[in-house]
Amino acid sequence: MKLLRLGAPGHERPSVLADDGRTYDLTGLTDDIDGAFLAAGGIDRVRTALRAGTLPVLDPTGLRIGAPVARPGKVVCIGLNYRDHAEETGAPVPERPVVFMKDPGTVVGPHDTVLVPRGSEKTDWEVELAVVIGRRARYLESPADAVGVIAGFAISNDVSERAFQLELSPQWDLGKSCETFNPFGPWLVTADEVPDPQALGMRLSVNGVPRQNGTTKNMVFSVAYLVQYLSRFMVLEPGDVINTGTPAGVALGLPDTPYLRAGDTVELEIDGLGSQRQTFEDA
Repeated sequence: MKLLRLGAPGHERPSVLADDGRTYDLTGLTDDIDGAFLAAGGIDRVRTALRAGTLPVLDPTGLRIGAPVARPGKVVCIGLNYRDHAEETGAPVPERPVVFMKDPGTVVGPHDTVLVPRGSEKTDWEVELAVVIGRRARYLESPADAVGVIAGFAISNDVSERAFQLELSPQWDLGKSCETFNPFGPWLVTADEVPDPQALGMRLSVNGVPRQNGTTKNMVFSVAYLVQYLSRFMVLEPGDVINTGTPAGVALGLPDTPYLRAGDTVELEIDGLGSQRQTFEDA
């Protein structure tokens, strides 16, 4: 099952793309797809309504696709979680997860315009598998316990300004939290449709040129381990998003590869999770 939100920013309509290929309107079940919806068993209620045939069909033609989860409470990111990415940037493969936070206000739709910040010299791309939390999680005992709190998965483009990130502060936040820096979606694919999140191919191109071509099997720390690990240090709430890292192929690790500028187009996809396309403009 694929949950999505359709419409203009701030006026998105909760929807579901069903196995029959049709899109159904969820406004009779919920005001939005958010943490409250997930915490209250919203995914099961949608399944029940689909089986009952009570949801009205929605024509998505011409409608903007928003981020599939409204107002994430937090966006937690994992750095250097692919060996090839750590190697290309000259960083050691971490012994434990590298954790940083990203402003939830960076989250935009999968095809929305991304703004190159004023003063930017090194705006970069990062295709990432995003995990969406479905149940409150604290002090999980094991990675196996973590599986049960995951609502589903989506694509994130963890856009980063490397000069801001690495040259202005020992913290990474300045280069990660610029406006529009987290295109997200197009769907929240429920966890039952992703039986092995460690077996997903992921690809990204810039202006039609392939840049990233990786697989989640090369993660240093698995999805389940990351959720369990994070729950030791923070309470994970329904609707929270975890960006789990990016494979090799970012501009930072590619000598003589230009960083992003206004007019550039980035396209990215992950197996089973759909695709994104953004055009970049100056802020």
